[in-house]
Amino acid sequence: MPENLKGLVGPEQQFKDFLSDGKFMIQRCKSLNQFFFHPRVAFPGSGERDLEWVEASGNGVVYSSSCNRRLPEKGGDFNLSLITLEEGPRMMARVEGVDPDKVEIGQKVKARISSLNGEPAVIFDIV
Repeated sequence: MPENLKGLVGPEQQFKDFLSDGKFMIQRCKSLNQFFFHPRVAFPGSGERDLEWVEASGNGVVYSSSCNRRLPEKGGDFNLSLITLEEGPRMMARVEGVDPDKVEIGQKVKARISSLNGEPAVIFDIV
């Protein structure tokens, strides 16, 4: 999306546009110097609106993990974990590159941008 149109779409679409451009971005409240995720128009709790987009390091740690069972013809089992990002916030994402039921709490992970159901998505791999 052209830079001059970034302010005309909501934060969720901006996040998706960044992913489409190959960038994993999260928001930070400038006055509080705190990062947060999921994209919003105001900082949760305080309502501060002095927000900026910052490229995430992509580093994280598995906070919780679940193996979701599916029939092979439906794509097979997959992992869904809650990841604590190095910057502080947590986000739900898939962890791939390992058996879905072998992802453990406390494991270090690294983000990459991939495609999920035809849309760009943040996926994590064990490091």
